[in-house]
Amino acid sequence: MRIEIDHRRTEQGEAAAGQARKGAERHPEKANRPDNPIQRKPGWIRVKAPTHPIYHETRRLMRDNRLVTVCEEAACPNIGECWSQRHATMMIMGDTCTRACSFCNVATGMPAPLDTDEPNRVADAVAKLGLQHVVVTSVDRDDLRDGGAGHFARTIAAIRAASPGTTIEVLTPDFLRKDGALEVVVEARPDVFNHNLETVPRLYPTIRPGARYYHSLRLLDRVKQLDPSIFTKSGLMVGLGEERIEVQQVMDDLRSGEVDFLTIGQYLQPTVKHAAVARFVEPAEFEDYASLARARGFLLVSATPLTRSSYHADRDFAALRAARDAKLRAGDAVRAASA
Repeated sequence: MRIEIDHRRTEQGEAAAGQARKGAERHPEKANRPDNPIQRKPGWIRVKAPTHPIYHETRRLMRDNRLVTVCEEAACPNIGECWSQRHATMMIMGDTCTRACSFCNVATGMPAPLDTDEPNRVADAVAKLGLQHVVVTSVDRDDLRDGGAGHFARTIAAIRAASPGTTIEVLTPDFLRKDGALEVVVEARPDVFNHNLETVPRLYPTIRPGARYYHSLRLLDRVKQLDPSIFTKSGLMVGLGEERIEVQQVMDDLRSGEVDFLTIGQYLQPTVKHAAVARFVEPAEFEDYASLARARGFLLVSATPLTRSSYHADRDFAALRAARDAKLRAGDAVRAASA
Protein backbone atom coordinates (compact mmCIF):
# COMPACT_ATOMS: atom_id res chain seq x y z
CA MET A 1 0.00 0.00 0.00
CA ARG A 2 1.45 3.35 -1.06
CA ILE A 3 0.92 6.37 1.20
CA GLU A 4 0.95 9.80 -0.45
CA ILE A 5 2.17 12.60 1.80
CA ASP A 6 0.88 16.13 1.29
CA HIS A 7 4.07 17.97 2.22
CA ARG A 8 2.42 21.39 2.08
CA ARG A 9 -0.18 20.39 4.65
CA THR A 10 2.52 18.82 6.81
CA GLU A 11 4.56 22.03 6.72
CA GLN A 12 1.46 24.10 7.52
CA GLY A 13 0.69 21.84 10.47
CA GLU A 14 4.25 22.11 11.76
CA ALA A 15 4.14 25.90 11.40
CA ALA A 16 0.87 26.04 13.35
CA ALA A 17 2.32 23.83 16.09
CA GLY A 18 5.38 26.07 16.29
CA GLN A 19 3.14 29.11 16.60
CA ALA A 20 1.19 27.44 19.39
CA ARG A 21 4.39 26.58 21.31
CA LYS A 22 5.69 30.11 20.92
CA GLY A 23 2.35 31.53 22.05
CA ALA A 24 2.27 29.28 25.11
CA GLU A 25 5.76 30.40 26.15
CA ARG A 26 5.00 34.11 25.90
CA HIS A 27 1.37 33.90 26.95
CA PRO A 28 0.87 31.03 29.41
CA GLU A 29 -2.61 32.27 30.33
CA LYS A 30 -3.67 31.65 26.71
CA ALA A 31 -2.18 28.13 26.42
CA ASN A 32 -5.48 26.32 26.95
CA ARG A 33 -7.49 28.48 24.59
CA PRO A 34 -8.66 26.94 21.32
CA ASP A 35 -6.55 27.81 18.30
CA ASN A 36 -7.69 30.58 15.95
CA PRO A 37 -6.12 29.87 12.55
CA ILE A 38 -4.20 32.83 11.16
CA GLN A 39 -5.67 34.07 7.90
CA ARG A 40 -3.61 34.91 4.85
CA LYS A 41 -3.04 38.65 4.67
CA PRO A 42 -4.29 40.59 1.65
CA GLY A 43 -1.79 42.24 -0.65
CA TRP A 44 -2.24 45.71 0.80
CA ILE A 45 -0.90 44.57 4.19
CA ARG A 46 2.18 42.57 3.25
CA VAL A 47 5.55 44.16 3.95
CA LYS A 48 9.09 43.31 2.91
CA ALA A 49 11.58 41.68 5.27
CA PRO A 50 14.10 44.19 6.71
CA THR A 51 17.42 44.22 4.87
CA HIS A 52 18.68 47.83 5.08
CA PRO A 53 22.08 48.17 6.84
CA ILE A 54 20.75 50.97 9.08
CA TYR A 55 18.09 48.54 10.34
CA HIS A 56 20.90 46.32 11.64
CA GLU A 57 22.73 49.33 13.13
CA THR A 58 19.56 50.31 15.03
CA ARG A 59 19.13 46.75 16.24
CA ARG A 60 22.72 46.60 17.50
CA LEU A 61 22.27 49.87 19.40
CA MET A 62 19.17 48.52 21.11
CA ARG A 63 21.12 45.41 22.14
CA ASP A 64 24.20 47.35 23.25
CA ASN A 65 22.03 49.58 25.47
CA ARG A 66 20.05 46.57 26.73
CA LEU A 67 16.76 48.16 25.67
CA VAL A 68 13.38 46.64 24.87
CA THR A 69 11.34 47.96 21.96
CA VAL A 70 7.64 47.60 21.30
CA CYS A 71 8.61 47.26 17.64
CA GLU A 72 9.94 43.77 18.38
CA GLU A 73 7.79 42.72 21.33
CA ALA A 74 4.51 43.58 19.62
CA ALA A 75 5.67 42.16 16.27
CA CYS A 76 5.05 45.45 14.47
CA PRO A 77 4.86 45.02 10.67
CA ASN A 78 6.59 48.37 10.12
CA ILE A 79 9.81 47.55 11.96
CA GLY A 80 11.89 47.25 8.78
CA GLU A 81 10.85 50.66 7.50
CA CYS A 82 11.11 52.46 10.83
CA TRP A 83 14.43 50.99 12.01
CA SER A 84 15.95 51.69 8.60
CA GLN A 85 15.29 55.35 9.43
CA ARG A 86 16.65 54.93 13.00
CA HIS A 87 13.16 55.29 14.47
CA ALA A 88 12.67 52.86 17.35
CA THR A 89 9.92 53.01 19.97
CA MET A 90 11.37 52.40 23.42
CA MET A 91 9.43 50.11 25.77
CA ILE A 92 10.41 50.75 29.36
CA MET A 93 9.91 48.77 32.57
CA GLY A 94 10.77 45.38 31.10
CA ASP A 95 9.38 43.01 28.51
CA THR A 96 6.67 41.35 30.63
CA CYS A 97 3.18 42.78 31.09
CA THR A 98 0.83 42.20 34.02
CA ARG A 99 -2.21 42.30 31.72
CA ALA A 100 -3.33 39.59 29.30
CA CYS A 101 -5.08 41.41 26.46
CA SER A 102 -6.16 38.99 23.75
CA PHE A 103 -4.78 41.14 20.91
CA CYS A 104 -1.28 41.84 22.24
CA ASN A 105 1.94 39.92 21.55
CA VAL A 106 3.90 41.31 24.52
CA ALA A 107 4.78 38.54 26.98
CA THR A 108 2.65 38.28 30.12
CA GLY A 109 3.44 37.28 33.68
CA MET A 110 5.13 38.75 36.74
CA PRO A 111 7.71 41.37 35.67
CA ALA A 112 11.18 41.82 37.14
CA PRO A 113 11.93 44.77 39.45
CA LEU A 114 12.49 48.13 37.77
CA ASP A 115 15.94 48.82 36.33
CA THR A 116 16.87 52.19 37.80
CA ASP A 117 19.50 52.84 35.12
CA GLU A 118 17.11 52.25 32.24
CA PRO A 119 16.10 55.94 31.82
CA ASN A 120 19.76 56.84 31.24
CA ARG A 121 20.23 54.06 28.68
CA VAL A 122 17.09 55.16 26.83
CA ALA A 123 18.36 58.75 26.79
CA ASP A 124 21.77 57.61 25.53
CA ALA A 125 20.16 55.67 22.67
CA VAL A 126 17.97 58.65 21.73
CA ALA A 127 21.04 60.90 21.56
CA LYS A 128 23.05 58.36 19.53
CA LEU A 129 20.19 57.85 17.08
CA GLY A 130 19.86 61.62 16.70
CA LEU A 131 16.09 61.47 17.06
CA GLN A 132 14.08 64.65 16.58
CA HIS A 133 11.06 62.90 18.11
CA VAL A 134 10.91 59.79 20.27
CA VAL A 135 8.05 57.60 21.46
CA VAL A 136 8.39 55.95 24.87
CA THR A 137 5.86 53.31 25.84
CA SER A 138 5.75 50.58 28.48
CA VAL A 139 4.22 47.35 29.60
CA ASP A 140 1.42 47.53 32.16
CA ARG A 141 2.90 47.39 35.65
CA ASP A 142 -0.08 46.75 37.93
CA ASP A 143 2.42 45.36 40.45
CA LEU A 144 3.89 48.82 41.10
CA ARG A 145 2.34 51.28 43.53
CA ASP A 146 2.36 54.08 40.94
CA GLY A 147 1.97 51.87 37.88
CA GLY A 148 5.40 53.04 36.70
CA ALA A 149 4.51 56.73 36.47
CA GLY A 150 7.69 57.79 38.27
CA HIS A 151 9.78 55.72 35.87
CA PHE A 152 8.13 57.50 32.93
CA ALA A 153 8.93 60.86 34.53
CA ARG A 154 12.57 59.90 35.12
CA THR A 155 12.90 58.72 31.52
CA ILE A 156 11.47 61.99 30.19
CA ALA A 157 13.91 63.96 32.37
CA ALA A 158 16.88 61.86 31.22
CA ILE A 159 15.99 62.39 27.54
CA ARG A 160 15.62 66.15 28.09
CA ALA A 161 19.09 66.23 29.62
CA ALA A 162 20.82 64.09 26.98
CA SER A 163 18.98 65.40 23.91
CA PRO A 164 17.32 68.78 24.64
CA GLY A 165 16.06 69.25 21.08
CA THR A 166 14.13 65.96 20.98
CA THR A 167 10.36 66.14 21.39
CA ILE A 168 8.91 63.35 23.52
CA GLU A 169 5.76 61.31 23.10
CA VAL A 170 4.64 58.91 25.80
CA LEU A 171 2.26 56.02 25.20
CA THR A 172 1.16 55.05 28.68
CA PRO A 173 -0.87 52.36 30.41
CA ASP A 174 -4.22 53.36 31.91
CA PHE A 175 -2.89 53.65 35.50
CA LEU A 176 -6.07 51.94 36.69
CA ARG A 177 -6.43 52.28 40.49
CA LYS A 178 -3.13 54.21 40.70
CA ASP A 179 -4.15 57.50 42.30
CA GLY A 180 -1.85 60.40 41.45
CA ALA A 181 0.09 58.48 38.78
CA LEU A 182 -1.23 60.44 35.82
CA GLU A 183 -0.32 63.73 37.48
CA VAL A 184 3.31 62.56 37.86
CA VAL A 185 3.63 61.92 34.11
CA VAL A 186 1.90 65.16 33.13
CA GLU A 187 4.16 67.18 35.45
CA ALA A 188 7.16 65.78 33.53
CA ARG A 189 5.80 67.67 30.47
CA PRO A 190 5.88 65.24 27.55
CA ASP A 191 5.01 66.91 24.26
CA VAL A 192 2.42 64.26 23.40
CA PHE A 193 0.43 62.08 25.79
CA ASN A 194 -0.90 58.98 24.03
CA HIS A 195 -3.15 56.34 25.51
CA ASN A 196 -4.86 53.89 23.18
CA LEU A 197 -8.50 52.91 23.59
CA GLU A 198 -7.68 50.00 21.23
CA THR A 199 -11.27 48.94 20.45
CA VAL A 200 -14.94 49.78 20.91
CA PRO A 201 -16.48 49.40 24.40
CA ARG A 202 -18.60 46.37 23.44
CA LEU A 203 -15.44 44.33 22.76
CA TYR A 204 -13.53 45.25 25.93
CA PRO A 205 -14.54 42.11 27.90
CA THR A 206 -12.89 39.84 25.32
CA ILE A 207 -10.19 42.05 23.76
CA ARG A 208 -9.04 44.24 26.66
CA PRO A 209 -10.48 42.54 29.75
CA GLY A 210 -8.16 44.16 32.30
CA ALA A 211 -9.05 47.70 31.23
CA ARG A 212 -12.11 49.95 31.50
CA TYR A 213 -13.22 51.98 28.49
CA TYR A 214 -14.57 54.97 30.38
CA HIS A 215 -11.57 55.09 32.69
CA SER A 216 -9.32 55.38 29.63
CA LEU A 217 -11.50 58.17 28.26
CA ARG A 218 -11.31 60.03 31.56
CA LEU A 219 -7.52 59.63 31.59
CA LEU A 220 -7.19 61.48 28.28
CA ASP A 221 -9.68 64.13 29.35
CA ARG A 222 -7.79 64.67 32.60
CA VAL A 223 -4.51 65.30 30.73
CA LYS A 224 -6.13 68.26 28.96
CA GLN A 225 -7.49 69.56 32.25
CA LEU A 226 -4.07 69.37 33.89
CA ASP A 227 -2.09 70.85 30.98
CA PRO A 228 -3.94 72.00 27.83
CA SER A 229 -0.62 72.58 26.03
CA ILE A 230 0.12 68.84 25.86
CA PHE A 231 -1.16 67.15 22.71
CA THR A 232 -3.34 64.11 23.41
CA LYS A 233 -3.58 61.11 21.14
CA SER A 234 -5.35 57.75 21.03
CA GLY A 235 -5.56 54.77 18.72
CA LEU A 236 -8.00 52.11 17.56
CA MET A 237 -7.63 48.73 15.89
CA VAL A 238 -10.28 47.65 13.40
CA GLY A 239 -11.04 44.21 12.04
CA LEU A 240 -12.00 42.74 15.42
CA GLY A 241 -15.75 42.63 14.78
CA GLU A 242 -16.60 46.26 15.54
CA GLU A 243 -19.39 48.04 13.66
CA ARG A 244 -18.91 51.32 11.78
CA ILE A 245 -21.35 53.15 14.04
CA GLU A 246 -19.39 51.98 17.10
CA VAL A 247 -16.16 53.41 15.68
CA GLN A 248 -17.96 56.70 15.08
CA GLN A 249 -19.14 56.73 18.70
CA VAL A 250 -15.56 56.26 19.90
CA MET A 251 -14.54 59.22 17.75
CA ASP A 252 -17.26 61.32 19.38
CA ASP A 253 -16.20 60.19 22.85
CA LEU A 254 -12.58 61.14 22.16
CA ARG A 255 -13.52 64.55 20.80
CA SER A 256 -15.63 65.22 23.89
CA GLY A 257 -12.31 65.05 25.76
CA GLU A 258 -10.61 67.29 23.15
CA VAL A 259 -8.23 64.56 22.00
CA ASP A 260 -6.09 66.00 19.19
CA PHE A 261 -4.85 63.01 17.22
CA LEU A 262 -6.49 59.72 16.27
CA THR A 263 -4.79 56.68 14.72
CA ILE A 264 -6.68 53.74 13.20
CA GLY A 265 -5.01 50.57 11.94
CA GLN A 266 -5.78 46.97 11.03
CA TYR A 267 -5.58 44.38 13.81
CA LEU A 268 -3.14 41.60 12.92
CA GLN A 269 -3.27 38.34 14.88
CA PRO A 270 0.13 37.55 16.49
CA THR A 271 -0.37 33.81 17.17
CA VAL A 272 -3.06 31.15 16.97
CA LYS A 273 -3.81 31.74 20.67
CA HIS A 274 -4.77 35.37 20.15
CA ALA A 275 -8.08 36.88 19.10
CA ALA A 276 -8.98 36.06 15.52
CA VAL A 277 -9.16 38.66 12.76
CA ALA A 278 -12.85 39.11 12.02
CA ARG A 279 -12.06 40.71 8.66
CA PHE A 280 -9.42 42.69 6.80
CA VAL A 281 -10.67 46.24 6.40
CA GLU A 282 -10.06 47.56 2.89
CA PRO A 283 -8.04 50.75 2.27
CA ALA A 284 -11.13 52.64 1.04
CA GLU A 285 -12.81 52.07 4.42
CA PHE A 286 -9.79 53.55 6.19
CA GLU A 287 -10.09 56.63 4.00
CA ASP A 288 -13.75 56.86 5.00
CA TYR A 289 -12.85 56.62 8.69
CA ALA A 290 -10.23 59.35 8.21
CA SER A 291 -12.83 61.65 6.63
CA LEU A 292 -15.29 60.99 9.46
CA ALA A 293 -12.63 61.74 12.07
CA ARG A 294 -11.46 64.96 10.41
CA ALA A 295 -15.06 66.15 10.20
CA ARG A 296 -15.30 65.74 13.97
CA GLY A 297 -12.45 68.16 14.57
CA PHE A 298 -9.35 66.06 15.25
CA LEU A 299 -6.25 68.10 14.46
CA LEU A 300 -4.66 65.06 12.83
CA VAL A 301 -5.83 61.63 11.71
CA SER A 302 -3.80 58.65 10.50
CA ALA A 303 -5.97 55.80 9.23
CA THR A 304 -4.43 53.10 7.03
CA PRO A 305 -4.12 49.32 7.29
CA LEU A 306 -0.53 49.58 8.54
CA THR A 307 -1.02 52.57 10.85
CA ARG A 308 0.34 51.99 14.35
CA SER A 309 0.59 54.39 17.30
CA SER A 310 4.20 55.36 16.68
CA TYR A 311 4.32 54.89 12.90
CA HIS A 312 5.76 58.08 11.33
CA ALA A 313 5.43 59.73 14.74
CA ASP A 314 8.12 62.32 14.00
CA ARG A 315 6.47 63.48 10.79
CA ASP A 316 3.04 63.40 12.41
CA PHE A 317 4.20 65.51 15.36
CA ALA A 318 5.37 68.24 12.99
CA ALA A 319 1.99 68.11 11.22
CA LEU A 320 0.16 68.14 14.55
CA ARG A 321 1.99 71.24 15.75
CA ALA A 322 1.39 73.00 12.41
CA ALA A 323 -2.32 72.15 12.55
CA ARG A 324 -2.69 73.61 16.03
CA ASP A 325 -0.82 76.78 15.03
CA ALA A 326 -3.12 77.17 12.01
CA LYS A 327 -6.20 76.68 14.19
CA LEU A 328 -4.98 79.29 16.66
CA ARG A 329 -4.27 81.78 13.86
CA ALA A 330 -7.72 81.20 12.41
CA GLY A 331 -9.28 81.80 15.83
CA ASP A 332 -7.31 85.00 16.28
CA ALA A 333 -8.46 86.23 12.86
CA VAL A 334 -12.11 85.56 13.69
CA ARG A 335 -11.83 87.39 17.00
CA ALA A 336 -10.07 90.34 15.35
CA ALA A 337 -12.80 90.57 12.69
CA SER A 338 -15.56 90.56 15.28
CA ALA A 339 -13.87 93.11 17.58
